[in-house]
This record gives sequence, C-alpha cells and structure tokens, in this order.
Amino acid sequence: MPVTLLLASDLVFAERPDSGPPERISESFCDDMRTHNVLKANSQVSCDRLRLVKFAYVGFDRALHTDGEVVVLDAVAIHVARIFAALRNRRFPIAKATPMNRYEGDDEASMIDNNTSAFNDRNIAGDNRISLHAFGLAIDLNPVQNPQITRLGNSLQVHPAAGANYLNRLNARPGKPTRPGMAEAVVNLFADEGFLVWGGYWDGPIDYQHFEVGRRLAERLVAATPSDAEAIFDGVIDRYRTCLAQIRPMSEEGRVNCVNELDRTTE
Repeated sequence: MPVTLLLASDLVFAERPDSGPPERISESFCDDMRTHNVLKANSQVSCDRLRLVKFAYVGFDRALHTDGEVVVLDAVAIHVARIFAALRNRRFPIAKATPMNRYEGDDEASMIDNNTSAFNDRNIAGDNRISLHAFGLAIDLNPVQNPQITRLGNSLQVHPAAGANYLNRLNARPGKPTRPGMAEAVVNLFADEGFLVWGGYWDGPIDYQHFEVGRRLAERLVAATPSDAEAIFDGVIDRYRTCLAQIRPMSEEGRVNCVNELDRTTE
C-alpha cells in the first residue's frame, strides 16, 4: 500500500504522550464556524455531534508541533485521534492541521496552504452532491504532496497547482502516499481505524489526499444516536479486521475486496 515514512534516524523527535480525549465543540467555536462559512444553516450535523481532535505531529521541519486540530463526527473522533498519534509515532510529516474556520470554508485556499483538514460543510467540488467532509467523516492529508487530479481531455488539472511536483507516485518523498506497500502504510493505517475509502484508488478525480468512511456508512452514522453511531462504526472496524485476518496470504487485492464487501453490506 502506498506510503512514505521517514525513518526515526532522519528526524529530531521528542516523545510525547497522546493528547487528551476529543473535545466537544464549544458554543463559541460553533459560532465561529458559522461566521466563517464552515457550518451552514442546513448542515448535515449539528455542533453537538462534532468533536475537536487535538494532536501533536512531526512537521516537514523535522520538529514536533503540538497545534494539530481537526473537527470530525463524534462516532469516529477517538479513531481519528489514534490515526494522528500513529502518524506521529511513525514520523510521518504533516505540514499543518488547522480547522477550516481559518480558510472561510474555502477548500481551495486550504489545499494551497497544504492544510490537513476534516469537517467542512460543503458540496463536492464541481458537483451538487454533499461532500463527506460535511459529515465530519473525511480527512484530507497534505494536499500539496497528495493532490487531486482530474483529466480534461488530453490534459490533467491538478489541485492544488503545487501538487504537480508530486505526480510521480513512485518517487518516495516525505508526506505523500507512494509505493511500494508496507505493513504500516498510511492507507492501511486509516483503514484499520475505519476510514476505508482512499481517493487514490478512484478513477476520476483521483484524490490522493482524501480518506473517508464511505457514503452509505456516513449517512447511517449521522442518522443514528451518538451511542448507536459509535457502536455501528466500531462494528464496521471489527468486521474489516476479521475479513483481513482471513486473507492468506495477505495481499492488496484482498484488502480492497474486504473494503468493497463492507461497502456492499453496509445498510
């Protein structure tokens, strides 16, 4: 599975305990999301279903940063915290992670700034469908190193434009999923915590930065009570891990088959 990992010897890294548990969104933070076009009046989720995940991460400067923040749905928050803790412990570099309030909900501005983000109440770019980001159930990781690519005739449109320097996915550089696969690869890490869908496998657009839970599951989680949603999501993760345990020998094709089977059976 594609990923780039920095070796521990390549970094100046200080161990740090995991950050505290995900936090409820305060009334002032909720108001700030509304003011800055991140939360709309007809949002798929209300503030009481959102959580703020704070985490430390290794930057591209090889230093430890403690200001990482993403907003996600309550049912997945603890798993998102585990994802970023694992990325930090594996020395996977992240440019920055700031809630979309700073960017007025402008996805393009966030991508240009190479910002890792999650919740943003918006539609899919160029589409009338609601983005999984509007559910708090999608994460974009290092958009410059992992751009979105759309084919327009014989040419490619790259978002953000600086991502054109990273289109060769075989060229292993910090901060991007690339080949060859590894047991602790980033895409596997996300999947093991329930973010089973990677935009890098899509035909169009290809979205290397994007990880999500899948639309059927997202709709089910939002419709459920918080406690039921947490149980549903944990159940999906258990089923995924059970499916993986039955694959002999382990293969990328087998892993993708597990993801597809879960998507078909999620009602």
